[in-house]
Amino acid sequence: MTSAGISTHVLDTTRGAPAAGVAVSLFRREGTELVEAGSGTTGEDGRVANLLDAERTTGWYQLVFDLAPYYGSQLHFFTRVTLDVAIAEVRHHHIPLLVSPFSCSAYRGS
Repeated sequence: MTSAGISTHVLDTTRGAPAAGVAVSLFRREGTELVEAGSGTTGEDGRVANLLDAERTTGWYQLVFDLAPYYGSQLHFFTRVTLDVAIAEVRHHHIPLLVSPFSCSAYRGS
């Protein structure tokens, strides 16, 4: 893990297991525009170790989790989860997402 990156971990709380194969995109707000800052797909452990393509700075970021392909034909409510976060410190930030077909929760991890 890098010292000043943004990582994520997607956990499927229904299965009690990591959610592998979830596409995650990261955007940085520059003025009124959103600029893609990186992307990745969760591995077998449900993690993306670093979403950034370049050096991170403080500011507003948006993480987009594309859940529709993960759930496929399984009945589900959320197809995409978007998190808008304010990064005030230049340090590593870990942002886990807990999902089930009908709920989701996120938090600032360590």
